[in-house]
Amino acid sequence: MDDVLRLLPLTAQQFQILLSLTDGHLHGYGIIRDVAARTAGGLRLGTGTLYTALARLETLALVEETEPRGRAKDDDERRRYYRLTPLGRAVLKAETDRLDALVRQARRKGIMPSRPVARPALSDVEGSRSR
Repeated sequence: MDDVLRLLPLTAQQFQILLSLTDGHLHGYGIIRDVAARTAGGLRLGTGTLYTALARLETLALVEETEPRGRAKDDDERRRYYRLTPLGRAVLKAETDRLDALVRQARRKGIMPSRPVARPALSDVEGSRSR
């Protein structure tokens, strides 16, 4: 547990990258698209930011580069795929718990969120790109 706690807090970029990888292997552009869709554009990762963060997460053993499962024949061979490691999942959970505790403390002090921000569905975001 100490190994996990010493890696906290995560940056917003690190948190979102790890969260993107909870569903399985993704390549860099897939991570960028997932983060942008999930945050409704609130956090946009540039390629430089993404690959710098991924290199750091790899050094910390939170993610690892891997071969994709069932690479499509039209998939670009230069794409690098990443997956969450067990340590990465534990750190993501610990960070989620830490953030949840902060929100609970704020609510106990009467700080409530502003009106909820409507987030478009992933299909809405992807559909608007193809128009």
